[in-house]
Parts: sequence; C-alpha cells; structure tokens
Amino acid sequence: MKLSALVCAQNDEARLADCLRRLDFCDEIVVVADRCVDRSAEIARQFGARVIDGIFPLESQRKAAGVAACLGEWVLEIEPNEHVDAKLAYEIRAAIHGRPGGDWFDVPLANYVGGTLVRRGWGAGLGEAMAPRLFRRSMKRWKAGRVAPDVVLEGRYAGAIETPISRWADADVGQLLARLNRQTALRALDLADADAGGKLTSDVARGLRQFWTCYVWRQGVREGELGLAISLMAGLDAVLSGIRAREILSARAVAQAAEAAQPARLGRAV
Repeated sequence: MKLSALVCAQNDEARLADCLRRLDFCDEIVVVADRCVDRSAEIARQFGARVIDGIFPLESQRKAAGVAACLGEWVLEIEPNEHVDAKLAYEIRAAIHGRPGGDWFDVPLANYVGGTLVRRGWGAGLGEAMAPRLFRRSMKRWKAGRVAPDVVLEGRYAGAIETPISRWADADVGQLLARLNRQTALRALDLADADAGGKLTSDVARGLRQFWTCYVWRQGVREGELGLAISLMAGLDAVLSGIRAREILSARAVAQAAEAAQPARLGRAV
C-alpha cells in the first residue's frame, strides 16, 4: 500500500523544509503551491515533492486538487507548520499495512503556542485536538470554503492513531490574534457569498456557545491564561465574521446601486 503525504502551502518557505524533511517515510510527497511568490515551490522540489502550482481561492479547492494528484491508496494530510516524528511515522505505516478495518484514522495534534503545549480549548478553526488526517484517497472531501471548510468522510472509521502530530500553531499570542484577523476576513467572504450576513444577536449567541464549548467543554480552563485567550478568540470568531460579512454585503449593495445608476446618468448626458 502506497502512502502519499499532502501538504498545501501558501508562501511558507520559512517552515516548509522542516515539515518536508520529516516525511521521507512516505512513498511520495505532493505539495500544492497556492499563489506562492516565495521559494515554497523550489524548496518542495528540492525534497523530491511533486508540486501543483495554481490559484485556489478556496481552501477546499486546494485540498481537493492535492488529493486528486496523489497516487497512493492512503493520504496523510499535513500542514507546513506541522512535524511528524519517527514514532508517529512508524505507527502510521503499521496502521495502513495492518489490514485496517476502515477507511480513515483520527490523528491527535499537539498544538504549541511558542514553546508552550496547549492541549485543550481549541476550536473555531484556530486549532483542533484530533482530526481525520490519515485516509484512503477517495474517502475524504471538503465542502466549499475559504477557511477551515467542513469535512465529509465516507466509508468506515478505522480507529485513532496514538502519537500526535506536532503543530507549531503560532509564535505568540500576537500571531494568534493576527491569524484570527485573517481567518475572520476569509470567513466573512464565505458568509457574504452565501448572503448569510445574519444579525449581531445571533452572532453573539453563537460566539458565547463557542466560548463555552472551548473553555468549559473542551477544558480550556485547565490551560491557564492561554486557554482563556484561545477560548475568547474562538467566541470572537463568530462575532467578527458576522460583522465583517455585513460590511461586505453593505459595500456590495452600494456598488450595485452605483452601477445601476450609471446607465441612467449616461443617458441624460447624451
């Protein structure tokens, strides 16, 4: 059984090499270079990866393009800021060669902020403690979306891998906030495209639920001040995304009204 490693990169030259050098246990590496203007594609080729260059406005599109390019029966999905150690590599190979009773495995993630391991409290696309990262090529797909698209899994659950992927999420809380800013901007575009601006009261209610889920249910409270910060950001994600979506819809409405009025003004001028 051949194993493909899939890495989607977007101007990740600073961290891509550290990721790829730990994937030599895979039969092939496929790197999707999405609108890269740095050395990401060059670095990927230096590690023997097959590079898919392109413009993919949606995260779901780049992941689908990467899976389509994979030749292995099994796919290991890895992000540029993640590392696979030797123990995890051995466990992955053993899992897929041991006649698995299903079509996809959950893999735990150890999320670091700076040098601090934050085990609990992740949510809202900022991080996750477990994810279906090892799967048969045709068993996983993504719904349309620019950021953290919903996943659709087919086939049967094969179990959980024990050793985690090390994910170096952010260097500090400042970078985590910057990522929240980028994420809500992309999520707002998804909402605006779906004409789902919603109302502030609904956004606040959803934000409070997300905060409670991360801080209480997922035990972010046990992670001290970082757990509180991450849970607050998860709640803010819903509120900020909704506000920014309504701003986009309002700007589009103004632009459409101006465009509709343009022929009338031209007609009067003639």
